[in-house]
Amino acid sequence: MHTKTHNIPLSIIVPMLNEAAGIEQTLRALAPMRARGVEVIVADGGSSDCSASIAAALADVVIDAPRGRAKQMNAGAAASRGAVLLFLHADTVLPDQADGLILQALAAQGRAWGRFDVRICGRSRMLPVVAALMNMRSRLTGIATGDQAMFVRRANFFAAGAFPAQPLMEDIELSRRLKARSAPACLAQRVTTSGRRWETKGVWRTIFLMWSLRLRYWFGAGADTLERVYRR
Repeated sequence: MHTKTHNIPLSIIVPMLNEAAGIEQTLRALAPMRARGVEVIVADGGSSDCSASIAAALADVVIDAPRGRAKQMNAGAAASRGAVLLFLHADTVLPDQADGLILQALAAQGRAWGRFDVRICGRSRMLPVVAALMNMRSRLTGIATGDQAMFVRRANFFAAGAFPAQPLMEDIELSRRLKARSAPACLAQRVTTSGRRWETKGVWRTIFLMWSLRLRYWFGAGADTLERVYRR
């Protein structure tokens, strides 16, 4: 399954858990790309709301996957058929023509993977600053986060071992592995993601928490330990 692409240029994999409030908007935005031959796979981690039934009408397939974002994305990748894989959070909307932008960037730059810049929507005036810092940090380090809609050539994804089965920082770890294969294609076009995580817990508190967790991970702290800190 890893090598059978059946002429599908791009598979978009959306991990989902109880996203009934927003999954329709995310998937409807993908309809023009589906019309151009892009495959959309939703990997549901056991939603208890009506997320799965909403998604079923707007995706090529909805699969049941073990709960956990990394596990769900890996399950979606294993079920996909695209030559390039894009991992899209359920509360994130891609820019128009994202499929063409991705394929063009990978081909023109000879890259194995890449990501978009991000825009964070919400009430706080700090969210544009957060987004700008995320985009700048990513360009400087060559590390991407899941909010930036990471995309990767299928062969490179599986050769890098897919997402590690860890509860946090799976995007950072995959970035590290892929960075050894090529620098990322950093697309200036922006995905739009929800600011709910920052606004629910407090923008400044979340900024400090996420930066401190990444720093601790960089210095060797385990993902399980960091997840306990994050959940508190």
